[in-house]
Amino acid sequence: MTFKPKIILPFLAFFFLSAFGGESRAEEKFVLAMGDSLMAGYNLPPDASFPAQLENWLNQNGLEVTVLNSGVSGDTTTAGRSRLDWALSGAPNGNPDLFIIEFGGNDMLRGIDPAITRANMDAILKSLTDKNINVLLMGMLAAPNMGTEYEAEFNAIFPDLAEKYGVHFYPFYLEGVANIRELNLEDGIHPNEQGIGIMVENSGPMILRLLQD
Repeated sequence: MTFKPKIILPFLAFFFLSAFGGESRAEEKFVLAMGDSLMAGYNLPPDASFPAQLENWLNQNGLEVTVLNSGVSGDTTTAGRSRLDWALSGAPNGNPDLFIIEFGGNDMLRGIDPAITRANMDAILKSLTDKNINVLLMGMLAAPNMGTEYEAEFNAIFPDLAEKYGVHFYPFYLEGVANIRELNLEDGIHPNEQGIGIMVENSGPMILRLLQD
């Protein structure tokens, strides 16, 4: 029988590419970032949103990762709760390596009863933790003009639920950016591209550690 190396070599090449290439792909991470306009990147180019800048930052820091932007401008916690399963369908097998969730700002601005916000966030976190999904909860704070009673009740929601469900917690999503005029759009509410960059720099190290662990 005549030996035919041209047949064997492509097979070996395919074998090694499948084995080692598959291992490389397995190391890639997938992050699902869900929220409202603060996550979606309101009035910003697509590559300037928090998920886009976070993906770039993580890649620059040595982690192969895709960050899917599941932010929808105008969403309240009620809307977020209603589309949770749909958002999860965008992740491989419905189970991202990390699920970043940010809601509450629109509830606060509309003066929605904090009890409703708490109930919605509780339901969202219960659903995620029941599925054993790795969660990072981004905290939100009420504006002082909402009154001290509302502020106290609203601000307690996020740390309370993070403790209840044992999820990772970042105390204030807009840390270092809120109320700083040059870091926000003209409305004074939504961060501009520079502001988003600071938010990523502030929260990025924590997110990087969570994905590496």
